[in-house]
Amino acid sequence: MASDLTLVECDRVLIRARALDELSESQAQHCRSRLVEASNHWYILKLGAEIVERARLPFPHEPIRTLDALHMASALIGRTAIPDLALLTLDERIRLSAKELGFKVLPK
Repeated sequence: MASDLTLVECDRVLIRARALDELSESQAQHCRSRLVEASNHWYILKLGAEIVERARLPFPHEPIRTLDALHMASALIGRTAIPDLALLTLDERIRLSAKELGFKVLPK
């Protein structure tokens, strides 16, 4: 499960890497193809009103950046469909908030 935002962020990284000449066009296209292939197996959460409204509220360990708040809100909404949903992050504030909200956080 992932948010629309995850796909946008991945595409933006590839666009940036091309603009900075960090990837060739063929490398970027290969990465895009792999993203499409992988995401075809994901449930994609749309950034709807419920997610936006939750992201506008505080989280246990602030400050949390806007995009991270949208990801956290998406995870909270996603957990209603998948109760044992785990959150994958390396950001310490997100990890602390997610744990306090009852998520299993990866990597350990």
